[in-house]
Amino acid sequence: MNEKFFIEINGSKQGMFLQSENTENPVLLYLHGGAGSPEAAFAEKYPTGLEKLFTVCWWEQRGSGISYNRKITPKEMTLEQLVSDTIEVAHYLRNRFGKEKIYIMGHSWGSLLGVITVKQQPELFHAYIGIGQVAQQERSERLAYTYMMEEFCKSKDKKMIRQLKKFPIETGGDISLKYLVGVRSEGMNKLGIGVMRSMPSMLDFVAIVLRYKGYTLGEKFKFQQGSSFSLKCLCDRMIYMDLFELVPCLQVPVYIFQGRYDYQTSYVVAKEFATALKAPIKGFYTFENSAHSPCFEEPEKMCNILRVDVLQQQVSLSDKI
Repeated sequence: MNEKFFIEINGSKQGMFLQSENTENPVLLYLHGGAGSPEAAFAEKYPTGLEKLFTVCWWEQRGSGISYNRKITPKEMTLEQLVSDTIEVAHYLRNRFGKEKIYIMGHSWGSLLGVITVKQQPELFHAYIGIGQVAQQERSERLAYTYMMEEFCKSKDKKMIRQLKKFPIETGGDISLKYLVGVRSEGMNKLGIGVMRSMPSMLDFVAIVLRYKGYTLGEKFKFQQGSSFSLKCLCDRMIYMDLFELVPCLQVPVYIFQGRYDYQTSYVVAKEFATALKAPIKGFYTFENSAHSPCFEEPEKMCNILRVDVLQQQVSLSDKI
């Protein structure tokens, strides 16, 4: 199965891609990052192998990718609305494939959306899988800023030092969109601590979208509009939420996959969150050769964990936490 289609979700036309080698397999809903950065194009460039184990739904969230249109207002772009949308997509997948429960996997922003969704409707899901787990993003950003400044001082990169000093994040300065999409992205990519270890520029991300066969020409150019729009609407909510306080426990098995070099969502903070979280089964997995996207950087390891641990509801491969 390889299908692209649109359905109405809570009054908004939304698009998604389904991939599966066997539709009898369990269903997995993949929540992309950003906010506003769908990842089906990434999965074409860096195959995950998820479709061998699951029927995978690469849903493009309200206001993002092929689900973006100019009629969507900032007023409807809230975390609460996207949680409601996620629940509706989960119901659609359960009904279509005749499953009582499905799996849910969230990457980056999608990990925040996934945790809140599972907290509200645990009965819909076999398990939650977080990749590049958001937990205390404000703290994560300050840790990343400190690390970048130290590294660029060591390498005497005067340009990056000068740019970072314009945004005194370390001493309590605002974490603005201008900083995040400009200086922070450039710095992280240079150091291999951002989206991927091997992605030196966000232009690589743009090229992946432009080459993606699943988008029409119009959809390719609409992608950036949706990304900017969604990030502007949801960025502050993501940065200033504290999942340690809001979600001390989940009622489903939890598996968190974190790249050792991830500073986009701090490895240290994610591991602390995994340790503190109460869940019936809980596993934390370090991907030693990854930054923020172990699903694309070390897909074979990810699929092995999914096969051996997640689908068997065990944690035999997990780190000790």
